Amino acid sequence: MVENVIWPAYLDAERTRREGRRVPDELAVSEPTVDEIAKAVQQVGYDATVERDKTYSREPWRTRGRVVVRGAEDSTKNDLVQAVAAYVGAMRS
Repeated sequence: MVENVIWPAYLDAERTRREGRRVPDELAVSEPTVDEIAKAVQQVGYDATVERDKTYSREPWRTRGRVVVRGAEDSTKNDLVQAVAAYVGAMRS
């Protein structure tokens, strides 16, 4: 079973690509939470597990957690992250 990890920094509009953002500016959101990400993962159709005590290596001073996505064998990580970002953005609108 394939597991993908989505860190909030991947979707964070305050981060640059060099700092870990993986989506284009138009899909990025300000301060995404692991709960928003997990809900979006479930909307896309995959299982999500929130791990709140994890720290992204490019932000070692900040514990925002991460979301582990299971069952996403049929999509690439990039496609998954972009779809999740689109759902998080739509939830905030």
